[in-house]
Amino acid sequence: MGRITSLFARKVAAQMASSADVDALLATVALEPDGAVDPSFMIRAEDYYLFLEQAAAADPDPTTLPLRVGASMRSDDYGPFGFAWKSAPTLLGSFERAERYALVLTSVAGYQVEECYGGAFMHLHRDGERRLGMRLSNEATLASIAAISREVSSRPFRPEAVYLKHPEPGDSADHEAYFECPVHFGSDKDALRVSRSTLLTPNEVGDTSIASFFDTLLEAEVDRIEDTVPIERLVLDRISTELSAGVPRLSAVARELGMSGRTLQRRLAEEGSSFQSLVDRARRRLALRLLRQEAAVTLMEVAFMTGFADQSAFTRAFRRWTGRTPGAFRAQPSPPGAPR
Repeated sequence: MGRITSLFARKVAAQMASSADVDALLATVALEPDGAVDPSFMIRAEDYYLFLEQAAAADPDPTTLPLRVGASMRSDDYGPFGFAWKSAPTLLGSFERAERYALVLTSVAGYQVEECYGGAFMHLHRDGERRLGMRLSNEATLASIAAISREVSSRPFRPEAVYLKHPEPGDSADHEAYFECPVHFGSDKDALRVSRSTLLTPNEVGDTSIASFFDTLLEAEVDRIEDTVPIERLVLDRISTELSAGVPRLSAVARELGMSGRTLQRRLAEEGSSFQSLVDRARRRLALRLLRQEAAVTLMEVAFMTGFADQSAFTRAFRRWTGRTPGAFRAQPSPPGAPR
């Protein structure tokens, strides 16, 4: 069962005009209107997405709701995670800490810093059906990253571009005004693209010793949380994150999780799974998304992006998954309600 910090629900509630709406909405996620803000108190992800959908329905300007929520975030709101973010020496260090410690805020999303020409993408990876609540949450998350980057950086922060997988919500003018850069909806990623010079800008209060202190706290917290999360989920997340660069080796994933390859195999077997079945699941999920969303991506490119050596091997695997060839699948319209 996925979970998300209740901090985000509190921030959404703070943007709502009607106190009656606020009290009723907070009750749906078991939060008291006058309760203390506690980032470590988690709520179910599905409940949070429904909460967001209800908030948007009640808000006079739902298009800007996730932007306003994101703009209201400050690094101190996040507790130790936020202190690690702002004490990192550079913005790149902040992004890397989000990549390492996202689990203290949510078990359904993760971050990845991917180098690209002239800078890097700060990816948001999130599992689940792309319902309205998830779309709003993704926008709010990227808006939050922009807000706390602007807060801590010693120079004005402005991403080069923003990418969102879901369709444009009518008009993107408000989004481009907030991010101060082009915003591309219907993309193949949820991400910010940031220049290298911006990433290497020192943070206002960056301090290596303070950052190390919070790193130690967060490492311990992540270790504690990982003990409660199925190992299958942790492995699938890592495979999915690294797949576009090639199928990761079992030994490499095991090392990231702090165990031997043999131990990882045993723990997966105890959960009725295997490393190869998770590779297969990650490949299938990515292939379906690319074929549904990216008409400009060739079948050969989809094959390489899902870790296959050639198109024929990809076609055989895809036929096994779906009973159809990739070309036949792409030619058939997506059924109503299919994830986009």
